[in-house]
Amino acid sequence: MAQIVNIPLTARPHDTLGRPLHDLRISVMDRCNFRCPYCMPKETFHEHYRFLKTSERLSFEEISRLTRLFVELGVRKVRLTGGEPLLRPNLAELIGELTALEGVQDVALTTNAVLLAQHAAQLKANGLQRITVSLDSLDPDIFRQMSGGFAERERVLEGIQAALDAGLTPIKINAVVQRGLNDHTVLDMVERFRGTPVIVRFIEYMDVGNRNHWSLDRVVPSRELVERIATRWPLHPVEENYRGEVAERYAFDDGAGEIGFISSVTNPFCGACSRARLSSEGVLYTCLFATQGTDLRGPLRSGASDDELRALIATTWQHRGDRYSEQRATLSSKEHALRKIEMYYIGG
Repeated sequence: MAQIVNIPLTARPHDTLGRPLHDLRISVMDRCNFRCPYCMPKETFHEHYRFLKTSERLSFEEISRLTRLFVELGVRKVRLTGGEPLLRPNLAELIGELTALEGVQDVALTTNAVLLAQHAAQLKANGLQRITVSLDSLDPDIFRQMSGGFAERERVLEGIQAALDAGLTPIKINAVVQRGLNDHTVLDMVERFRGTPVIVRFIEYMDVGNRNHWSLDRVVPSRELVERIATRWPLHPVEENYRGEVAERYAFDDGAGEIGFISSVTNPFCGACSRARLSSEGVLYTCLFATQGTDLRGPLRSGASDDELRALIATTWQHRGDRYSEQRATLSSKEHALRKIEMYYIGG
């Protein structure tokens, strides 16, 4: 492999569309304690489904080493995802290792929050800065349906409160909205968290993976939700916090906080995407909708040097041309049917 030593800022990799490598999302666990129909439907991910063995997942030491190399190539923000990351034993130890890496400016976690109440304080103590909670509805029956019947809403709310008490603020809630399923509960979600340190973000239902039976008529465009919410609580748009921010921000006119909208279907943001994704078994993916990735675990465990691994990461990014969401409307049915990586495998 090519040797890369002490890469200067001006030489950090950009992809074929000029996008820098800035964010890294790491799946630490391919298992989950939910069975959300749009992600891990229980008819497929049943009790006999073969998940990764412990030895197949990257160890904390391997994750830390690879993350350090990503940081040397320009990554500044790291997010731990799953599956459900809190199913990974001793996760706080990994967070401590990652926050200690020179150059890392932000470490965050995405969770369904069922286990968060028992871990929030330790996560904060080990350096975790932010939490994002996946919560699609406050209606108990709809919540149960959208989580596959594997959890109670109250445990999620207890987890959110524990995160607030620990100082993991502001907390963001991600809610995937599907027409005819939970779109009528959007106002309830807004009302519950308005005026608190919790920012609700509504996500358009996306065609991630191959198992969620996605169809365009189940997508609720963000602009429709903005109009619906603004009728009840007047809103105004807010400038993005940084280039490449995935959510469009709106603040309440009365000063009671803000909400966000992630519009990958109706308003794609591929042009500013700077995110790489690392699966729990060490495969690098350059898009949420990727059909293939680059194996890093193999070379790492075969004795590859830091320079060799860094060169492999940089070359993969430099060849990146992904912009699936921008191309979605023009893709043929055959191209749509390509086997995309599942969301539980690399996080959202």
